[in-house]
Amino acid sequence: MEFTAKSIEEAKATAAAKLGVAPEAVTITVLEETKGLFGKMNLRVRAEAVAPAAAPAPAAEEEKPKKPAARGRAKKEEAPVEAAPAVEEEAPAAPAAEEEKPKGRGRGPKKEAAAAEAPARAPREPRASREEGDEPVATQEDADKILDLVGGILDATELEVDLSIAGFQGKYVSLKIEGKDAGHMVGKSGEVLNQLQYLMNVILTHQLKNGIRVTVDGDDFRQKREEQLTKYATKIAEQVQSRGEEAVLEALPAFERRVIHKALADLGTVKTYSEGEEPNRRVVIAPLD
Repeated sequence: MEFTAKSIEEAKATAAAKLGVAPEAVTITVLEETKGLFGKMNLRVRAEAVAPAAAPAPAAEEEKPKKPAARGRAKKEEAPVEAAPAVEEEAPAAPAAEEEKPKGRGRGPKKEAAAAEAPARAPREPRASREEGDEPVATQEDADKILDLVGGILDATELEVDLSIAGFQGKYVSLKIEGKDAGHMVGKSGEVLNQLQYLMNVILTHQLKNGIRVTVDGDDFRQKREEQLTKYATKIAEQVQSRGEEAVLEALPAFERRVIHKALADLGTVKTYSEGEEPNRRVVIAPLD
């Protein structure tokens, strides 16, 4: 039988119970080893019950007459029950987020610019549904439902953190995570935070079905990152303006590309647009015509 377990010992005990044999009679083969969200290990294993070797039959003695067979009841061995193999569900690929398309491409030499301390690339989030082309607006009722959903996930982590509503902006509900263990929910370069936000937007797409989305911040990481991106994009914009050449930034998640678009739109000295396909979609900073 094949199934998933957290350790070899757990796999052996589970297989022994399912197959109706002693743990010593089970052999475990690790098929796949994956690391979960908080460093927890998951093993996909194949378990087999090994039958004990049969004792050799004694040689027949020709000189002695055969004795009648004993009339004891033969012991029945129960056939092991095969457990149904675990069904693996593959998460559907999320569609790419839509952003501004360039209106014109009269560009000079292209210059590549690397984003300083770019975070781990976030997975693509599902596109929010819209009704009759209207942009949805988040309400307190939406925020309360989202708060319960995210709170349930955080409770399962057993980390010492507090969750609260930070505000509303159009279709987005902003949540913030604070507390002693908030850093664990951010992860290196925001990778855990990005995965949590992606997971929640997948769930909201199927549960709320009204186009409302969520952004999750932890330990003020997003605010600090927004300030960092704004400062970096402004510096690149000054170079683009003085040289008259486009600059192409490193691939960034959709919500970080929006930060750059907004910051430089307010600046008013350059224009920006996105090009490429997820997860390699990039912001292009170009001189004004």
